[in-house]
Amino acid sequence: MNAIDFIHMSLQQGRGWTVGLVSDMKDAPLTFPTPKGGNHPLWVMGHLTYSESHLLHDYILGTPNPIADWKELFGSGSEPVADPSQYPSLDEILIRFEEIRASTLAALDELSPADLDEPSKAPAEMKPFFGTIGQCMAVICMHFVFHGGQVADARRVLGRDFLVA
Repeated sequence: MNAIDFIHMSLQQGRGWTVGLVSDMKDAPLTFPTPKGGNHPLWVMGHLTYSESHLLHDYILGTPNPIADWKELFGSGSEPVADPSQYPSLDEILIRFEEIRASTLAALDELSPADLDEPSKAPAEMKPFFGTIGQCMAVICMHFVFHGGQVADARRVLGRDFLVA
């Protein structure tokens, strides 16, 4: 397996697990994962969607981010709130995610393993984490698994059993 195949597999598996968990929370998307708050499923899915779009468009492709206006709601440092009127619907977020993910996969399909070592368009202060195209793709993969655990915790708050993706 080469690096492109590994990234492709990681993107698909992370998507299956996390989107499966989030979709199971459509009836309670603002459930916080702990009694002291945390990242509820709606915020998680919006954050993952915004972040992937940001990395893909701003750092990898150098094109305008089609959901740049989501930065305040879902960007790094934003805080989840319990007010649904502050957010797009979970269904809208899931639709946008699928559009962004299709763009990510299309971009990945144009890359060779050597292209992963090419420099990204990340600003200098972000280069330690996002300095190459490969680093950006790796973060997209890992980010999904990291936040998927928060959705699993929100499901447990509601007493839901383990969900197999």
